[in-house]
Amino acid sequence: MIVLVTGANGQVGWELCRRAQPPGLTVHGFDHAQMDITRPKQTAETIARYHPDLVVNAAAYTNVDQAETNTQQAFSVNQDGPAILATCCAELDIPLIHLSTDYVFDGSAVTPYRQDDALSPLGIYGHSKAAGEEEVRDRLHRHIILRTSWVYGIHGHNFVKTMLKFGATRDTLRVVNDQFGCPTSAGDIADTVLAIATHVSSWETPIWGTYHYCGQGIITWFDFAEEIFRIAKRLGYAGTPTVDAIPTSEYPTKTTRPVFSALDCSRLLEVFQLPQKPWQESLGQVLKELLSDD
Repeated sequence: MIVLVTGANGQVGWELCRRAQPPGLTVHGFDHAQMDITRPKQTAETIARYHPDLVVNAAAYTNVDQAETNTQQAFSVNQDGPAILATCCAELDIPLIHLSTDYVFDGSAVTPYRQDDALSPLGIYGHSKAAGEEEVRDRLHRHIILRTSWVYGIHGHNFVKTMLKFGATRDTLRVVNDQFGCPTSAGDIADTVLAIATHVSSWETPIWGTYHYCGQGIITWFDFAEEIFRIAKRLGYAGTPTVDAIPTSEYPTKTTRPVFSALDCSRLLEVFQLPQKPWQESLGQVLKELLSDD
């Protein structure tokens, strides 16, 4: 089975390409320079050349704050790109796994969001990702949309690496304590996607559609930061910052984040028998790898 991955230099795409592949599965990864999903001709030619059994779209414009001013670019990558991919896949009868985000919700819920809950994004990033989901649904029947949240890993820019960087030079870090969500390792997302891919030969109509995957456990960014430093210290990290909890009002950003964006992952477990991993367990694995490189 051949899997073509877009966004191969992003957090999840990179993990998809580097992880041990299941027997009989070959992954071909393409970064933006090799395959720009906003260019229809290049995208169609690349997919036709490899004619994969599955395409995974891990390419995205993910800078939430810059999206507020770079609106055209955000929609180009997050809406037009998936539309082009879905069209190409439909023409060649190739299924698509498209990665999306918790930011398609407004955060007003008090229980984890289900895959069929109404979308109500707060900012341009969320709007562009929601629009991309609709393009995939409208253009390609054989698709999986996999929403995830609070992604981090050993590659690229993310909250964990930022905490380790600042914690090494600062005595105090201020982290918001009134936004709730589920930290998710990019490696765990990659493993989930690869596990879904192994089912491709037996896929039937009822399993197509939207799913959620995130780390198990609902916490705040403050909780996340405290656990990062607790585990890191055990692994020999030299920084000893104090983490102060602050409200979101004391850390203003260009766009409003969802106050609550936990995801209900029960459908993924029911259909694919894929359970969530506890976020602390995955964080420990990532930190061990990050700090072993120092």
